[in-house]
Amino acid sequence: MNIDFIKLTEPTAALVNTLNHWGNDMYLKPLTQPNPSKEALEQKNVLTIEDIIQKLEYQHTFLIYLENQLIGEMSYTVDPEHLLRKETGTAWISISIGESEGRGKGIGFIALEYLEEQVRKHNLQRIELGVFEFNTPALKLYKKLGYQEIGRIENFTYYDGGMRADIRMEKRM
Repeated sequence: MNIDFIKLTEPTAALVNTLNHWGNDMYLKPLTQPNPSKEALEQKNVLTIEDIIQKLEYQHTFLIYLENQLIGEMSYTVDPEHLLRKETGTAWISISIGESEGRGKGIGFIALEYLEEQVRKHNLQRIELGVFEFNTPALKLYKKLGYQEIGRIENFTYYDGGMRADIRMEKRM
């Protein structure tokens, strides 16, 4: 299995199309984005190249390739406002395996280890993330990598007929 990670520096129209496809996929959207209502979940969101360029000013983004095919993306942001524990030197991380053929193969584990390495190179001492309570595969992965729950934000996102919690987790580097 050949897995590569490439830092995103210049988004292309093809990448934007792929990210929009993943961002509106009804399997992925509930797992990767907070949705305050059923209507928000069902609403189509559209990113532009300009949106991604703006994000790259504060977010370190890496594309995940399996056998030279783009299958996902991951990122970290330093000291964002939405941290549960506001500690300077914290990376907020996220990962999404957008293509189904990339799931269930251990790629998320390998990708997160790579992302943690990038965070260490940035000399950050802590990682925080949010994972929705119903995303059991992600919860299992984070626990396996040593992340610990530090809190919950109840009624954070709409899923399957009701509002669900966001579980906040951390790992010290």
